[in-house]
Amino acid sequence: MSDNQNLLAEQRRALILDEVRRRGGVRVNELTRKLNVSDMTVRRDLDALARLGVLEKVHGGAVPVAEASTYEPGFEAKSGLELTAKEDIAKAAAAMVTPGTAIGLAGGTTAFALAQQLLEVPDLTVVTNSVRVADVFYNAQRSAALGGAAPRPGAATVVLTGGVRTPSDTLVGPVADAAVRSLHFDVLFLGVHGISAEAGLSTPNLAEAETNRHFVRSARRVVVVADHTKWGTVGLSSFASLEQVDALVTDPGLPVGARAEIAEYLPELVVAGEPVGTVSHT
Repeated sequence: MSDNQNLLAEQRRALILDEVRRRGGVRVNELTRKLNVSDMTVRRDLDALARLGVLEKVHGGAVPVAEASTYEPGFEAKSGLELTAKEDIAKAAAAMVTPGTAIGLAGGTTAFALAQQLLEVPDLTVVTNSVRVADVFYNAQRSAALGGAAPRPGAATVVLTGGVRTPSDTLVGPVADAAVRSLHFDVLFLGVHGISAEAGLSTPNLAEAETNRHFVRSARRVVVVADHTKWGTVGLSSFASLEQVDALVTDPGLPVGARAEIAEYLPELVVAGEPVGTVSHT
């Protein structure tokens, strides 16, 4: 299958998932007409989304998964969703990073995508509680060394907190909290499970919420990196209000109404992939 075919499949599945969540369920024949593809293609897409645990197949169609506020999908399940949006968000967020600064990168698949974009930014100090994020930097340095290359000038200094590992491959708990609490970041990039006007930033994991609170308190500037599906989602524990966030980097799928609501709280909204680029609110 070509890269273009992969991209088309990814876009179809994102549209299907949006439709299921928006309407509370869809039928296969409705999707075939809407997407102009065969029944077999739609059924394969539904199978793929069901394996990720983001919808449930029923006779003739699909319905949303009934998620409790404590439900926390694993890294692999989340990494298969909104791939193009996450890549665009990561590129836009990376453009906000100044060489030579100290940044915090909390866990999550969007932070993982951002880490890949930061490899060429020189002289960064990166503090993270994400095993996956740390691996991005470590593997890049290891690959260069195995290839016989000299250490790249300006390669990032990476600090991985200790702690207890979550399903999202983040490290949380007292050890992680103590490490983060003792540091100060120029900017924190934070992926979230959910974001809403009422609940702010939230996660289904109580220990992760506490670690994230320390991240937020230790940062001079807080930037949330989250695709549009996170808007309106509420996890068990809130760890920051929208007033504590300086900027949100998201994708064009964020509804107009949500953008207007966000503008009431955040000084900056960046919609990655739109021609306008950055929209600032004061």
